[in-house]
Formats: sequence, structure tokens, C-alpha cells
Amino acid sequence: MTELATMDFHAQPQAGEPKPWAFPAPERGSLANGLTVLRCHRPGQQVLAVEVLLDAPLDAEPAGLDGVATIMARAFSEGTDKHSAEDFAAELERCGATLDAHADHPGVRLSLEVPASRLAKALGLLADALRAPAFADGEVERLVRNRLDEIPHELANPARRAAKELSKELFPADARMSRPRQGTEETVAAVDAAAVRAFYERHVRPATATAVVVGDLTGVDLDALLGDTLGAWTGSTAEPRPVPPVTADDRGRVVIVDRPGAVQTQLLIGRTGADRHDRVWPAQVLGTYCLGGTLTSRLDRVLREEKGYTYGVRAFGQVLRSAPDGTGAAMLAISGSVDTPNTGPALEDLWTVLRKLAAEGLTDAERDVAVQNLVGVAPLKYETAAAVADTLADQVEQHLPDDFQATLYRQLAATGTVEATAAVVNAFPVDRLVTVLVGDAAQIKEPVEALGIGEVTVVAAE
Repeated sequence: MTELATMDFHAQPQAGEPKPWAFPAPERGSLANGLTVLRCHRPGQQVLAVEVLLDAPLDAEPAGLDGVATIMARAFSEGTDKHSAEDFAAELERCGATLDAHADHPGVRLSLEVPASRLAKALGLLADALRAPAFADGEVERLVRNRLDEIPHELANPARRAAKELSKELFPADARMSRPRQGTEETVAAVDAAAVRAFYERHVRPATATAVVVGDLTGVDLDALLGDTLGAWTGSTAEPRPVPPVTADDRGRVVIVDRPGAVQTQLLIGRTGADRHDRVWPAQVLGTYCLGGTLTSRLDRVLREEKGYTYGVRAFGQVLRSAPDGTGAAMLAISGSVDTPNTGPALEDLWTVLRKLAAEGLTDAERDVAVQNLVGVAPLKYETAAAVADTLADQVEQHLPDDFQATLYRQLAATGTVEATAAVVNAFPVDRLVTVLVGDAAQIKEPVEALGIGEVTVVAAE
């Protein structure tokens, strides 16, 4: 009791010195079948993440079959030569594993998460799905019906409808990027099991694929596991496929997607710009974050806090396709929603923010907050194996070096206020932005025309 009485319970623990952190570096190798492998040992991460990237991009879809890549991606988990769709799902569940797949402009990606103790079994199932997918007629027909059911819901969603219209406006009609990623009702309805099998045979092979494995690999003979599973997948080699350059028309203009009676207007303002291979990318990321990356950004301070037009407006850059030869591009956009009567005033204030940014620049305080938010919290962002694997897969997909993310954080920390200002002003020039508004044209067309931010046209909501 005497010892307890003399203890100082008011002493506060002091924080220690922060440990240096860098984005994890993977080890790169390959299997005998040509499959590229990136592995990253993350001690303590007992749920492993595996990403498989397939060189089956959307612009490789046959004419009139937009959406076949999406149906193929979904069909990978609908049975193999060893398991029916129901058995395959049950085997995944017994492993405690999840398997997802999706198609996007760069290609098709499969994502597996599984406890380390069940990795061998889960890799075997993944390998079976890639090696010998069933693509049964009935399962493909069901997936097509499901996809057709989704499309009306997407068109009814103002944000999705705005994104569809912006792509249609920006890119040439014959470019795959101008059309919905997962196809239209007409093109999806034309997809059948034969089309899925043909797309698979033409584009899916280990020689052009990459597997990323991240997690605690202690005691795991990964070479042997991969050799017995994904290493059994065979396929021919392929010649490099020509990739068309990304071209876009960003002449300043406004398109209103008419939704009579809408109480809100969905805003999507965008153009294309530099991708991650461009030296301006770090400054562009930093400047865009200052403009609209968080609740304390300029757009939110004006449109949300000062004027009360919106619950939030965001500015962002999203890579569409990245290539070291300069043929890639990113979508640079501003997105949010405002109440219908304030659509005109909100757009006017938004353009005022952009003009003031060009005239006065960012402040050092804005730059410092952005660096802290982007760089300072990075270790928390990558606490899970899945987050690390996803970023490594992005780097592979975008033809970036394995140390790109680690280098990016150093570049962000070293980017000055002047550089960030120049990058964001160039990213969002007030006279080169395509504005899509999903709302009540009868109420918003006239006040928007009065702003003089571009010719205004009205299209039906479908």
C-alpha cells in the first residue's frame, strides 16, 4: 500500500519518436508458364490478399458486345471443370475466402482474400477459375439478365447518369471510353456464353497476366504453392496489342440531362489531363486535394460552409488508362449536388473559386494541411494486405515502377505551394471544362445560360 501511495498518477505518457515509413516494396518474379508474380511479406497480416490482372481491356471487346468483359469477369466464380457454380461458392466459403472480379478500361482484375492457413486451397480454386472456367450457358444467361436488371437502376442514379453523359461528351463516339464500362442494354443483351468463351480464349493467358500476393508469408512456401496452382494454368503467348491514344474534346460547354421535378441538381464538371507518368502528377494530386479533396478544401468552404448549397463538393483525379508513351490520361473532375433553386448561384460561386485560385494561388497553410492529410496518414491507409495489394496491382496495370507509390509520397512532401497552384490551375482551366448537370431543365437552364460558362444543351434523361 505504501508503494501505491507514493506513485504519481498524474504523470502523462509521452509519445515516442515516429518510426520511418515507406510504402512496401514487392519482390518480383515469374512462373514457368510466364505469369508475372509480385509478392510482399507483411508480418501480422494473417488475411492474405491476391490480385490477378488479366490483359483483357475494354477496348478489346468486339463491336456490339460492350459488357462481355464484365460478364466474363463475373462468370469466373460460376463454376469450373471441377466444380459447379454452387460447389465453387461452397468451397470458397469453407476456406473463409472471398473472390471478386471486375472489368475496367485497363483490363480484368480478380481479387481474392483468404486466411493464411487456407491459402493453398483458395489458390487452387482461383487457378481452376482461370485455367478452366465453365462459362455454362445457363450461368452466363443468368449473369446477363442480372446485368440488364442493373442498368435501369444505374440510369436512375443521378451521379451514375452524369458520369455516363460526361464520358459521352468528352470522348469520340467510336472510342470505347465514350460508352458505359459495363455495356448498354442493347450490347449486354447480345452477350452469350459463346461470346464469353471467345473473349476468354483470345485474351486470357498466363503469359500476359500478373499475380500480386500480399500478407504474412511466414512459413509459407509461396513458390511451391504458386507452382502447384497458378503454375498449372497454361496458354499461348501473345503479341503486344496496340493501344489507341486517349483523345478528348474539352471545349467549355454545359449539358443538362433533364429530370423534370428534380429537387436537386447533380454536378459533374470534368476534362482529361495528365496521368501518373507525367512529372506534374504529384503537384496535380496536391493541388487538386487543396481545391476539393476534403471538408476543409476551398470548394467546401465556399459552397458548403459559407453558402449552404450542398453537403459536399469534391475535386479528384482518376486514372483512365496510364502508359509511359504518353497515350494515357486521367479524368479530372469536380462532383457534388446542390438544391435546384441554387444551381445557378452554386455554379457561379464554383467558377469564382477557380478564377480566384488562378489569380491568387494556394496558401502555404493549405499546402501543409494537404501534405499532412495525404502523406501523414498513409500508414493507416495501408494497414490491410488488401489495400497494399490493390495499390501494387494499380501500378502494374498502369505500367508504373514497383517503387512508384513510395516515390510519390516523397514527391508530395517535397512539392511546394507554387508548384501545386500551377498544377491545379492547369488541371481546371475555367474555359476548358465540360459541365454535366442532371436536374430539372425548366428551372436551371436559364440561370446557367446567364453564367456564360459555355453553350447549354438539354438531353432527355432516358
